[in-house]
Amino acid sequence: MKMIVGLGNPGMEYMVSRHNCGFMTIDKLAYEFNAGKEKKEKNSLTTQIILGAQKILCVKPQTFMNNSGYAVIALKNYYRIDFANMLVIYDDMDLSSGVLRLRREGRAAGHNGMRSIIAQCGSEQISRLKIGIGHDFTVSGANFVLSRFTEEEMPLMADAFARAAKAAICWAEHGMAYAMNLYNGADVSD
Repeated sequence: MKMIVGLGNPGMEYMVSRHNCGFMTIDKLAYEFNAGKEKKEKNSLTTQIILGAQKILCVKPQTFMNNSGYAVIALKNYYRIDFANMLVIYDDMDLSSGVLRLRREGRAAGHNGMRSIIAQCGSEQISRLKIGIGHDFTVSGANFVLSRFTEEEMPLMADAFARAAKAAICWAEHGMAYAMNLYNGADVSD
């Protein structure tokens, strides 16, 4: 089994905030693969999709962003999922809006959700898919990530979530190197 984790904050007030890119990508995956109803387990909402003979657990931690690691480690341990079979999807202010970046491992680079996951898992060997949200330097980073996408941004970001879902499936089917070759970079089209 593989596990794809989308990071975000639970609650209606955060539903379409920039910080919820991971949740929105998981929702896109679930929709595209007719995943069925979400269930609550281990402080997360989960659903499963089937790719051929492979099961993929799609996860939206409900612990709030800064404590995402508690939910992730609980599910990782419960389902006995290796780090090589985990992918975490989240927003990145250092990337232009809509740009995707896959990485095999690394530090949190200021992202509190990823910092929590690394701390709880005790490893930086966690694959990740970052979705660029840009940055408005006239407001604090915390206020920016919790703000909503504008109407003008939504078409670009909806496309980014669709591409991120495809990139996650590519990772699951073909591995990180192949997915990185297809989806990394500044080009925001397929």
